[in-house]
Amino acid sequence: MDLVLSSGFLAFASHAGFLAAVEDAGVPVNGVCGTSSGALAGVGLAAGLGRDSLLELLFAKSPAHFLRPTLTPWRGFVSLRAVVSLLRDRVPATFEGLEMPFGVGVMNERGEAELVTSGPLPEAVAASMAIPRIFAPVDVAGRALADGGMVDRTGLGGWREHRREADVLLHLLESTGGRYGGTAGEGDPGDAAPGVRVVRSPRSGANFFSLGDVRGRFEAARARTRAVLGDAP
Repeated sequence: MDLVLSSGFLAFASHAGFLAAVEDAGVPVNGVCGTSSGALAGVGLAAGLGRDSLLELLFAKSPAHFLRPTLTPWRGFVSLRAVVSLLRDRVPATFEGLEMPFGVGVMNERGEAELVTSGPLPEAVAASMAIPRIFAPVDVAGRALADGGMVDRTGLGGWREHRREADVLLHLLESTGGRYGGTAGEGDPGDAAPGVRVVRSPRSGANFFSLGDVRGRFEAARARTRAVLGDAP
């Protein structure tokens, strides 16, 4: 089974609970796709980090610790170079060094959704979290890429095209507007999609200075995921 982790503002606790439930259930994972916070949670799994190492990656410090001002505020007030540095210490330099297929949802220079599956890895993951006007785009192999959740919250369509026959378990975070949303925030990408099961979680309630009720959201997402997996034939 493949896992797809949607965007969701600093939704690391919910994504971690989702991944913990998948591990608890012994579900074989053959590939991972993530967008925005889902990209950071997903890359740990794809890189073979154990549960403790993944939790340390996601929760060791508050998001504000990694914020750096830019010298080009018209491109974004904050740089994600500290996130790139953090990832370089923990995951391979390129997608090709991962233990399983991995995709990252980004927004390209034309404002279009794009799925990155090869090339520089830490930079692509950071780019997927670069919310326009807040964060400067991240240079990925000479291309300025930004938060994929702005144009496609899941990357599900691109991932299914990339992987073709794979069954998918999608962790879908509620959007800021209070909707789960698909591409461009329209519809539910789990509706009537053969081979796709969906675990839905509410918004994170986090901010740059506090991730909020991490334990509560972790356990709630874990329980929701167990319920969906328990319904599997």
